[in-house]
Amino acid sequence: MKKTIRLTAFFIFIITFSFGQSKDKNYQIRTIAFYNLENLFDTINDPLINDDEFTPNGTNRYTPEVYKDKLEKLARVLSEIGSDQSKNSPVIIGVCELENRSVLEDLVKTGKLKDKRWGIVHYDSKDSRGIDVALLYQERYFKPINHKSFELQLYDEGKRYYTRDQLMVSGYLDGELIHFIVNHWPSRRGGEAASRPSREKAAALNVEIINEIRRNEPNAKIISMGDLNDDPVNSSLKNILKTKSNHKKIDEGEIYNPFEEMFKNGLNTLGYRDNINLFDQIFFTSTLVSNNTDFSSYRFYKAGIYNPSYVINKEGQYKGYPMRSYSFSTYAGGYSDHFPVYIHLIREQK
Repeated sequence: MKKTIRLTAFFIFIITFSFGQSKDKNYQIRTIAFYNLENLFDTINDPLINDDEFTPNGTNRYTPEVYKDKLEKLARVLSEIGSDQSKNSPVIIGVCELENRSVLEDLVKTGKLKDKRWGIVHYDSKDSRGIDVALLYQERYFKPINHKSFELQLYDEGKRYYTRDQLMVSGYLDGELIHFIVNHWPSRRGGEAASRPSREKAAALNVEIINEIRRNEPNAKIISMGDLNDDPVNSSLKNILKTKSNHKKIDEGEIYNPFEEMFKNGLNTLGYRDNINLFDQIFFTSTLVSNNTDFSSYRFYKAGIYNPSYVINKEGQYKGYPMRSYSFSTYAGGYSDHFPVYIHLIREQK
């Protein structure tokens, strides 16, 4: 199994829809991305959350120098995702594993990201570690009109415990109304089977959010993204959200997940204990799936896992795995323990 991970992790894997491209038509491409930032904390000890290890005197020796280096590395990755096609950084970026709004403000002022004007949608969750989800957007292209945080209510032996909220942001992408949901579902701590009901409840909350949007807009374009801590074939996606892997068999109202085919082909976004997992995914409603002729409004074009060579371990026990920031409480100088994922939307230029 380890060999498979090491081989497949080296490819930027892309699923593409073909479309008729007339010589007299030009197409506009926008990149939508998601990235687990792997514990993007500031260096300040917050007494209200469990962040002690990410302080200068904590177990991780999380100094201002380490923080600055981590920001620089994350900014490089985020600025480059999908740019080979869109000639721009992603216009929408969903992120998770961040401590607060302040770290995002620092992030968007770093490296190549600082050349853009970024907006931030963020809510503080009640997660015990204090980590949240958020949406970054280039203000030139996206104009939010509504956003809301949804609590995922979980109980263990009748006692409430807290995890990450789910974030919904609605707005106009180049004048076209699109809705985004950002997720970081409960972990597999305690084992996949024992923790499965929590992720199924997370998926059910996603369904509720989608249905809430559709009550006001039946043909809404909805994109959900996140670190799901489940693979595309697990019950949360297949039985609760009922995602489909074949775009040619998508019926009206259904949800297409292009990352299921990647997973079946052995691709991954993280490696853990020699398992291949593709936890980071972007899925969306049938209204974004084209019939290959109508690109008058935004439609899905490509999906990919962004894993250029510089974010991959080149040697040692974890060769082929994402080059993470920390290893055994030592700063390893990497990027994240996950690869980012993305999709391209495309439409005819007006």
